[in-house]
Amino acid sequence: MKWWILGPEIYFLVVAVVFLTLSMTRHNGRRDFSAALFLAGLGVALTLATVRLEVSMVYGAYRVDLFSQVFKGMLSMGFFLVVSLCSNLNGIREGRHSEFYLLLTTCTLGMMLLVSSQELLTMYVALELASYSLYALVPMRSGAGQQMEAGIKYFLIGIATSALMLFGMASLFAATQTTLISELSLKLPGLLNTPMAFIGLLLTLCGFFFKLALFPFHVWAPSVYQGAANQVTAFVATATKVIAMAMLARLVSTTDGNTSLARVLIALAIISMTYGNLVALVQKDFKRLLAYSAIAHAGYALIGILSMNPTGYAAVVFYAVAYLAMTFTCFLVVVRVSADGRDLSIVQLAGLHRRSPLLAMTLMVGVFSLGGIPPTIGFTGKFLVFTAAMQKGYFLLVLIAMINVVVSLYYYIQVVRATFLLEPEEELPPINLSAPTTILAALMIVVIVAGGIFPRYLFQLAGATVQALP
Repeated sequence: MKWWILGPEIYFLVVAVVFLTLSMTRHNGRRDFSAALFLAGLGVALTLATVRLEVSMVYGAYRVDLFSQVFKGMLSMGFFLVVSLCSNLNGIREGRHSEFYLLLTTCTLGMMLLVSSQELLTMYVALELASYSLYALVPMRSGAGQQMEAGIKYFLIGIATSALMLFGMASLFAATQTTLISELSLKLPGLLNTPMAFIGLLLTLCGFFFKLALFPFHVWAPSVYQGAANQVTAFVATATKVIAMAMLARLVSTTDGNTSLARVLIALAIISMTYGNLVALVQKDFKRLLAYSAIAHAGYALIGILSMNPTGYAAVVFYAVAYLAMTFTCFLVVVRVSADGRDLSIVQLAGLHRRSPLLAMTLMVGVFSLGGIPPTIGFTGKFLVFTAAMQKGYFLLVLIAMINVVVSLYYYIQVVRATFLLEPEEELPPINLSAPTTILAALMIVVIVAGGIFPRYLFQLAGATVQALP
């Protein structure tokens, strides 16, 4: 029974070994994609089958519960969705396709281990496994010329943040004499008035601020989003953000609503929202625009976390699902329009409504959801997060967030304007979509709209999920 409980982790480890073996054989990009798509789909089914399992292992250092399993399901789904974009993996040399899937799998495995970690050092090792896989993925892009700069910047900022996080964990251990999350939740609330515990917790959170691209740990995001291959960027923009939200909620929940920590998080949320939206206004490259949008969305997600109550944490889980869906939808369009793997500027979206009406509609729904326009899932996610903050009395914070939402609508509407109203400089051929791509695009539209109109079941699941938090 114990092996079945660890089914997702064991399965993705086996998948990693499969691609390690394939990387040693003759290169065949089509074979690698078919194997990856089949294995990713099987991984989704296996992970969802273990959602209701619950056990504590390794003396409490590793825990399988509804919270961890729901996020593992989201990770496996994100992995499958990103792999589904790789039928034309033109941004990666064919001789490196097996290594690409190997690193994607090990990163997913690391994040699955992370979300079940209940001990600080276990958490750190799992985070490093996921991080170093991403550090290797970013510079694998071929022909763009920016991938090496992006990879080096990502690596250097990542290891600096990792050092801060490790120092923070050491400070937490010195203050509490434990590294177990369950014991931290008992000791930490009474110690957060001491500098060692408070600074230690903030530095520990820095590792996940970095993954979330929250200000001031955001500086890597624009370069990495633009420099990495489109499929790699899609993975960085979805899966890693979801796990960062999960781990921030888990760690902040141990503080029992500390007001000093809430003030720090409020300041970071306001700066992140405002900076991300203002800089996004002047972006011309679509992926860089999505990077600054991600910085702003990190601030929105933090509002739910700093509410420090079950409603806020449930809102963050809902927001994580929403962000995964709407960001992937935008990258689905990026990958299909830029079939040769190049970067995509906003003006290059001109005439898309004639080249592919379905892709144009998909992009419109995706960016409107990011902008929080009803009746999309993005609107419902923001509404739930803001409601949780209002219940805690953060009226001014919610007002600033709503002003930022209005500001963001300007650059999201510019994307829609380019898609439907601008004419291309030269006539471009129609974009022929395969049947699987057509089904996937239509499905994402349905998910985004249905999630906004009928959010009850998803929010109930989110509420049940956060019951496992301290």
